[in-house]
Amino acid sequence: MTAAFTIRLDEEMLAKLDALAADTDRSRSWIAAKAIESYVELNAWQIAKIKEGIAQADRGEFATEEELDAIEAELQARIDAAR
Repeated sequence: MTAAFTIRLDEEMLAKLDALAADTDRSRSWIAAKAIESYVELNAWQIAKIKEGIAQADRGEFATEEELDAIEAELQARIDAAR
């Protein structure tokens, strides 16, 4: 089931939304719904990961120095490879 609600956008954003709708042959409503869906899913995932990390920290579960060194080495190798 779907529900309707009102959203307010400034004229510039509304014009961008309308242009995107025209370019993609989608409705303004469809694009707005997909944008909200993506935003909510991404932020819900991020908040869940933050809560998980806080819970781990509360339990005293931290990475060891060796694990941190390995992560740092891997990231440096990726940076070097990208250059």
